[in-house]
Amino acid sequence: MKKIVNFLTPALSVAAIVFSVAAFSTTCAATHASNNSAPETTAVTSMPVAQPVDLTYAADKALPSVVHIKYVQNSKIQTVEVQRDPFEDFFNDPFGGFFGRGQRGQGGTQKRQVQTPKRTATGSGVIISADGYIVTNNHVVDGADELTVTLSDNKEYSARIIGADKTTDLALIKIDGKQLPAIKIANSDDVKVGEWVLAIGNPLGLNNTVTAGIISAKARTLGANGVESFIQTDAAINSGNSGGALVNTNGELVGINAMLYSQTGSYSGYGFAIPTAMMNKVVDDIKQYGTVQRAMIGISGSDVKNYVDMEKEKGNEVDLGTMEGIYVGEVMENSAAEEAGIEKGDVITEVDGQKVQKFGDLSGIIAQKRPGDKVTLTYLHNKKKNTKEVTLRNEQGNTKVVKNADMDVLGADFREITKAQKEQLEISYGLEVMKVGAGKMKDAGVPKGFIIQRVNDEPMKTMEDLQNAVKEASTSKEPVLYIKGIYPTGKSGYFAVDLQNE
Repeated sequence: MKKIVNFLTPALSVAAIVFSVAAFSTTCAATHASNNSAPETTAVTSMPVAQPVDLTYAADKALPSVVHIKYVQNSKIQTVEVQRDPFEDFFNDPFGGFFGRGQRGQGGTQKRQVQTPKRTATGSGVIISADGYIVTNNHVVDGADELTVTLSDNKEYSARIIGADKTTDLALIKIDGKQLPAIKIANSDDVKVGEWVLAIGNPLGLNNTVTAGIISAKARTLGANGVESFIQTDAAINSGNSGGALVNTNGELVGINAMLYSQTGSYSGYGFAIPTAMMNKVVDDIKQYGTVQRAMIGISGSDVKNYVDMEKEKGNEVDLGTMEGIYVGEVMENSAAEEAGIEKGDVITEVDGQKVQKFGDLSGIIAQKRPGDKVTLTYLHNKKKNTKEVTLRNEQGNTKVVKNADMDVLGADFREITKAQKEQLEISYGLEVMKVGAGKMKDAGVPKGFIIQRVNDEPMKTMEDLQNAVKEASTSKEPVLYIKGIYPTGKSGYFAVDLQNE
């Protein structure tokens, strides 16, 4: 189970935000009572008694669409650095220090090969199309060698990852099936605080579990992911519920369960789901582009109330003209905000006519946009209202479509170094450049025979390591591969490979 400690307020500083991987728990009930009584001189007006909400229809509709996901990461051999044992050195070569073979008994590190254990975990997913597309959390599938999906009727399928996005903690996987029970997707923007919902998943080894509660809040930010606008619910969410469904009373999907707020690691009051408005955008981008097209205004800051409270603690009095909105603490260079003339100290109050009272509201709106989309920003500058239309940009500061680059763009062939090369050069890993053709490697001057050891400070032990480095860098703010390695002579070398398209 993954845990992210997130100190929300001093009163809650011992609590943790827990990714709900592995399993799930019981039910939650809510009752309402009224003890109000009128004075004896006043006639008592009886209020209609609220009837219990029947959630059986919603459960019946949604249960077949929620699946169990088994994650397997196979055992692997890894080379690690460990502290050198000085006594072992002495017994292996007691005269090493006298005959120039190194300073024995002086500590240091040495490389050893270790075998990692096989890892398994479980989570949940939601079928969103009859031909086998399933949405889950990124942390449910990240690093998996095998994924097995089990439907509510106990049919099993092998699944493959179509795409994943760490920033929103969403992933799209696929099984080869037909006429599968796809869930109906509702617009999460329409859900209201106080509305009844069901959380469906596979908690604590208890498959096909349903718990009930209400929408406790919307547009929550917790600092666990890069982009957040969570639906908060008091329906019980536990380990193993990650990727499961949050549904309304019609059995329609309104969110993907992602994490719980807990002091113990198990449910103690609040769970959080990623809204379908955000999910739909991520799924569409993965299918169409292979990666999420992330739009940015180009600011950092905080909720106005949080900013004002922090300034008061410092003894400063602040009057921004409002207590709602987003205080702009910094404007990024070459961003949509800079182009619009927004400055540090301004307060964003609306986007496309929608009020933004806190950062989660802003994140939720912008997460549904793509670079190149235009939005109308309403903001306060020196307490005066301004409205401007801006064109959103990507992390690289332009409006182009960002795609995951493949190793083909490098224009080179590689192989893992041989045992003889390891012994000759006294290295434990690396990728040798076997051939250089037209492409990014040639443009950067990387020669044939060069051995790549690190890319963007990550070790390059396998071809998969290089592929992952290329994909990650190609969609980042700085699409460059910083390569460190050695020539066949043993001389160190450094190159910068620009992945940006002209």
